[in-house]
Amino acid sequence: MEAEGLRERKKRRTRRHITEVAAGLFVEHGFDHVTIAEVAAAADVSVNTVYNYFETKEDLVLPLHQEQRLADIVRAREPGESAAAAVLAHLRAEVRRRDRALGLTAGYAGVHAMMLAAPTLLARLYDLAVRMNARLAELLAAETGAAPGDPLPELVASQIGWLHGHLLTEIGRGTEAGRTPDDLAEDVLALLDVLESLLGERVLTYAVR
Repeated sequence: MEAEGLRERKKRRTRRHITEVAAGLFVEHGFDHVTIAEVAAAADVSVNTVYNYFETKEDLVLPLHQEQRLADIVRAREPGESAAAAVLAHLRAEVRRRDRALGLTAGYAGVHAMMLAAPTLLARLYDLAVRMNARLAELLAAETGAAPGDPLPELVASQIGWLHGHLLTEIGRGTEAGRTPDDLAEDVLALLDVLESLLGERVLTYAVR
């Protein structure tokens, strides 16, 4: 793997800085009440710089590249591992390290409340879930050599997507109730065990590498 160059590191730092500043403003004032110009001013960059990194304001919170999340997890699975097993293992690892991808970090309560209060972000969440399932179904179809019209890739992807979405929903509910990441983690791991038990054998053994 090539080492990250200076330019790439600078771009990554700038992108992270802008998103962190934007998140703070959105949580404090509400997503709909903050403009891109205000984000740029607070981040000490130009409006054009913000748009160079983020096409829309929604991308500052929920970038569309997240649609590849499940497909990327499955694509990186180990030999002998199925698609569902790879996602389950990845989610358990994220829970154990209190990963921000699941919202298991301090301060997520404010971000979660902010998203729930913004209709455009709720629409983006739904759109991302649909896109995530579609990207995973495409990968499964390609890797298994499924024939055109074979429903299995899409059905398996929808089951894995349901598991992922339900987990995020329960974490959100726990966060709304004031529970801390550490307090939530054990219950989330137990929930993953239950969710796994609800997946049929055909899903759990589908697309073994």
